[in-house]
Amino acid sequence: MSKQKVIICHSINENLADAISQCTYDKLFILVDEHTRKLCIPLIQEAGFMKDAQLICIGAEDVHKNLDTLAYVWKQLGDRGATRHSLLVNLGGGMVTDLGGFAASTFKRGIKYINVPTTLLAMVDASVGGKTGINFNGLKNEIGVFSPAESVLIDSEFLKSLDLHNLLSGYAEMLKHGLISTPEHWAELLNFDFNKTDYKALQKLVAKSVQIKEKIVECDPYETGIRKALNLGHTVGHAFESFALEINHPVLHGYAVAWGMVCELYFSHVKTGFPKDKLRQTLQFIKEHYGKLDFDCKHYDRLYEFMTHDKKNIADRINFTLLSDVGGIQINQSATKEEIMDMLDFYRESM
Repeated sequence: MSKQKVIICHSINENLADAISQCTYDKLFILVDEHTRKLCIPLIQEAGFMKDAQLICIGAEDVHKNLDTLAYVWKQLGDRGATRHSLLVNLGGGMVTDLGGFAASTFKRGIKYINVPTTLLAMVDASVGGKTGINFNGLKNEIGVFSPAESVLIDSEFLKSLDLHNLLSGYAEMLKHGLISTPEHWAELLNFDFNKTDYKALQKLVAKSVQIKEKIVECDPYETGIRKALNLGHTVGHAFESFALEINHPVLHGYAVAWGMVCELYFSHVKTGFPKDKLRQTLQFIKEHYGKLDFDCKHYDRLYEFMTHDKKNIADRINFTLLSDVGGIQINQSATKEEIMDMLDFYRESM
């Protein structure tokens, strides 16, 4: 898999114009959702490349990350004369970059695309690393391909349009990156003050986070080994997310991952010796900032069933990424049904 170029922007108009100019294309398309058309297009409206660009707008939020929306994007590209030499710019959060990347990677067997993530979650997770996809059959990212963007442009100016919930959603993935990297970076993340958000300081933390993910992806682009480190919190987190969708109370991805990390760090403590004090500190941060997902023991079997569909599973084994310490990555760790029930008990008792 080719390596994508990640650009930490000083000027979104200049940096995006430069990234576009480095791609040979016959037609330029920009994919937005209803939110980013209103909030983010104005930030690039005056750029020279916009006079040639054709906008494709889709519905906002994860409920639109599906086959119908994907087919709509394919149809718009086809109806407007896109060819194998066209270029798609995905301007939006993780839903837009995931779906747009998949649409570009499959339209006429693949056209070039650029990601401009506008949410913190997309900046540190969805838009970087070459994963694209859509939700299918009630499961997160069930259909997709590995196909990196030509470049990913990250600008903290877009973050100023986000509410605290969406900032925290992305920050959960950054906290995960801290847990799989160094104690210093993990501690730095626990001490960030969301009561008076310093966007310049946040952009520096974002750059570190992206660097951590890029380094891992470069070592293992197709997730056969160490890239599984990035799944910390996601086996349980995706089950929480699917459950919340099923009961018609959808939650932001990062919140589900944060809650998933509570379970998986507890299991790490039990199975691989993750230190109790670091478990307590991380749990406290998550409890204070993310609240909790309400469920009871009658929902355990359904949550377990969601976990059996996780893409990381091998045969009938539910697979986890655990930690022996901050940075002490232990991939391919399985859990019995009883151990999973124990994690869910811990979550309900501690949160």
